Amino acid sequence: MAPPPAHDGQFDGRTVLVTGATRGIGRAVALGFALAGAQVIATGRTQGALESLDDDIRSAGRKRPTLVPLDLAEGDGLDRLGAAIHQRWGQLDVMVAAAGILGLTTPIAHLDPKVWEQVINVNLTANYRLVRAMDPLLRAAPNARAIFLTSGVAAHPRAFWGAYAASKAGLEALAAVYADETEHTNVRVAVVNPGPMRTRMRAQAFPGEDPLTLPEPVEIVPLILDLARTDQSPPSGVISFPAWREQRADQGPGQEKGAAVAGDALSSSEGPKA
Repeated sequence: MAPPPAHDGQFDGRTVLVTGATRGIGRAVALGFALAGAQVIATGRTQGALESLDDDIRSAGRKRPTLVPLDLAEGDGLDRLGAAIHQRWGQLDVMVAAAGILGLTTPIAHLDPKVWEQVINVNLTANYRLVRAMDPLLRAAPNARAIFLTSGVAAHPRAFWGAYAASKAGLEALAAVYADETEHTNVRVAVVNPGPMRTRMRAQAFPGEDPLTLPEPVEIVPLILDLARTDQSPPSGVISFPAWREQRADQGPGQEKGAAVAGDALSSSEGPKA
C-alpha cells in the first residue's frame, strides 16, 4: 500500500486516537495523522502490525506513536486506555473509530450466535465503550472530533449481511445520539461511509472482485483529515467517500476541496466498508 501523502503540520500538538490501526483504513489514517504532525495513539490486536506502523512513522521523522495492543471486545481495556490518556495528556483532540469485523455473510437463521455476538461486540458495543471512556477527554479538548466509519448496508440492508448491517445501523444511531448530546459542546461528530475499498475485509466479502478496481485506503485519508480540522465543522448525516471523491475530481484547480459536502454526500448504497 502506498503511504499517505505528506501533509503540513496542521495537527501539531494534537492527540489522535485511532482504533483498528494495524491494517486497512485504520492504518492509513493513523499514518496520515502522524505525517500531519499529530501525536498518534494506535490500537490494534496485533503487536507486530503495530510495530510496523511505528517503523513507518519513525522512518518519516514524525513523533513516535503510542502503541496499544488491545482487543476492543474487552471493554475494560478501553476504560484503562482512557485513564492512561488522561494521566499523560489530559485530553483527546481526535478519535477515529476505524476498527470493525465482517463476521459471516449467511442467512440470519443460519448465523451462529457466537458470530453474531462477536460482530455486535466489536462493531457496536466497543464503540459505545469507546465513547463512554473518551467523552471526558474529548470534552476537555478545545475543538474535538469523533469520527466513525459505517457502511452502505446500514441504510440499504441486503440478504446475508444480518450481523454486519445491524451493527453498522446501530453504530449510525449511536453516533447520531452522541452528536445530539454534544451539540452545545466543543465536540463534533462525523460518520463516514468509505464505500468499496481495497482492504482485507472487502476481499473477504467479495473474493471474486478485482481489488485493482477499488481505491486504496490511503485515498480516504485527506477526507478524514479534513473532518478533523478545527476551522470548520463536519457535515451532518453520513458522509460518502465515493461522493466526496467524485466532487473533488469535478472541481477545477484552485477550488476549495474541503469536506463541506453535506447534501450530496449522504450515505449511498455501495458495499461494505472493509
